[in-house]
Amino acid sequence: MNEAIETMPRPRSQTLTLAKALGQGLRKAMADDPKVVVMGEDVGRLGGVFRVTDGLQKEFGEDRVIDTPLAESGIVGTAIGLALRGYRPVCEIQFDGFVFPAADQIITQLAKMRMRSRGAVELPVVVRIPCGGGIGAVEHHSESPEAYFAHTAGLRVVACANPVDAYWMIQQAVACPDPVVFFEPKRRYWDKAQVDPADGGVPFDRAVVARPGTDATLLAYGPMVKTCLEAAQAAQEDGRSLEVVDLRSLSPLDTATVVESVRRTGRCVVVHEAPVFGGFGGELAARVTEHCFYHLEAPVLRVGGFATPYPPSRLEDHYLPDLDRILDAVDRSFSW
Repeated sequence: MNEAIETMPRPRSQTLTLAKALGQGLRKAMADDPKVVVMGEDVGRLGGVFRVTDGLQKEFGEDRVIDTPLAESGIVGTAIGLALRGYRPVCEIQFDGFVFPAADQIITQLAKMRMRSRGAVELPVVVRIPCGGGIGAVEHHSESPEAYFAHTAGLRVVACANPVDAYWMIQQAVACPDPVVFFEPKRRYWDKAQVDPADGGVPFDRAVVARPGTDATLLAYGPMVKTCLEAAQAAQEDGRSLEVVDLRSLSPLDTATVVESVRRTGRCVVVHEAPVFGGFGGELAARVTEHCFYHLEAPVLRVGGFATPYPPSRLEDHYLPDLDRILDAVDRSFSW
């Protein structure tokens, strides 16, 4: 028996794009649990607008990979009903700006059911939302609605930033007994990395230090993690060491990892695509200030989008945070 176990083939690592890693993670979750179903607009025959679910309907059938009408409220409402009957639905919202018709179902039903039933009812529903800009899309296709859902008690809110996390976090989200809003950075869908199906991944409610540093901490999630890593590389060439923390989970927030980093570096810059005013960065700045007040050498600074609706594609490069704006904030932090 032991010899048989030792000779079992080890899953091979692959170079995958973030989109393909999500698809492989969903495939593994569906193979492991027949109660997992995928549903959304064009997720079946087309394989999703970003081809994340490509091939799943052919492999698992139309009963488990379901093409739905163009009705986001109906998609999530149906998923809630399926979850009540013991299924684990994964809903795809085709673009971030289309989630708002489903907000009533997510906020007033999905998030509240466990509390309303005093813990007797669990709703293991995953709502996948491609988020953010940077792909030259039209209106309503480049939003960053994470603050709405992070503010809603009863929801887990997570954001992957690279293919490795995409592969593991989607499986962990599907297995979670709580409803999960799962943000996917659409302009990173084509980023590639080596994914090892045997490494187990990091728990999806934990932040990670994506790049160690000593002089200041950059806090980011989703699409801005890569931008912050590029900023840290540019800063190193000028002799400044920046630590990049990938939050991964916005609710619950891994405050311990954030605090440990900022207490070491003494400075903190929060970066996200969403507008700064009322954005999730305000919560991060408040928590860092509360827990690290006597360690801070400067106020916590925020870099994000402007207080305007997302602009036409010709102007999005001016709207989105880039290396210059991040490094300018770092310079301001050192000027105090």
